[in-house]
Amino acid sequence: MSDPETTPGTAAHQKIDSSVPHSARIWNYWLGGKDNYPVDEEAGDAYTAVFPGIVTIARSSRAFLRRTITYLVTEAGIRQFLDIGTGLPTADNTHEVAQRLAPESRIVYVDNDPMVLAHARALLYSTPEGATAYVDSNVLTPERVLEAAARTLDFSRPTALILSNILGHIADHDEARSVVTRLVDALPSGSHLSVNDGSRGIDPGFEQAQDGYNESGAVPYNLRTVDEITSFFDGLELLEPGVVPVTRWRPDADAADAPVIAEHGGLARKP
Repeated sequence: MSDPETTPGTAAHQKIDSSVPHSARIWNYWLGGKDNYPVDEEAGDAYTAVFPGIVTIARSSRAFLRRTITYLVTEAGIRQFLDIGTGLPTADNTHEVAQRLAPESRIVYVDNDPMVLAHARALLYSTPEGATAYVDSNVLTPERVLEAAARTLDFSRPTALILSNILGHIADHDEARSVVTRLVDALPSGSHLSVNDGSRGIDPGFEQAQDGYNESGAVPYNLRTVDEITSFFDGLELLEPGVVPVTRWRPDADAADAPVIAEHGGLARKP
């Protein structure tokens, strides 16, 4: 297994603050991971006390990621992945799913959290045939992200752009759409965009819990309506079944009656 390449940025020099809950660490806690602090567990438990369904959302989001990557590799023939806002490594990370199916796959992860950076150095190993790199950057600077990712990915070839539960951290919807557009514009025809985010207008309990979390002093995450999430795919060929609850996006055979949850996602191809 070859070592991942790490491109340092400003976050690499920041101290990890274990006194304030962090969304990536809380998400890791909900997924059953161990890379978190007591403050994250306390925040996660407080959230689940209001809305226990968040654990289902977290784990369904990871299952959606696995299914979309499987489609991208086995049916769309994609061998390059740009995963922005990757969070802390857990199970079935993008490179693990992709390289299990196609060992030559090349993956670039992007995040700007120093704890994620530290774990990326230790855990994100690639197959010898492929490559795994980590870029320390922010989704709000897409040109910088693309420049760094181009050291590992060939942007003349179709690439899958993965934005999983990251766009909610951009408060302004127009700004979030601009970020997506700038990233997709840099990719060639045949590339794909995968987006999934928490959705508003589906579950009042989720909205109450998230609004309370956003007021706690932690980095806020903004739920969006299904129409707003769908708008990220404007100009692209949205694959069936469209933007749906992630549990309903091409579910596994044993999950055909999966519940509707307030986490919507979709996959689209750039013509």
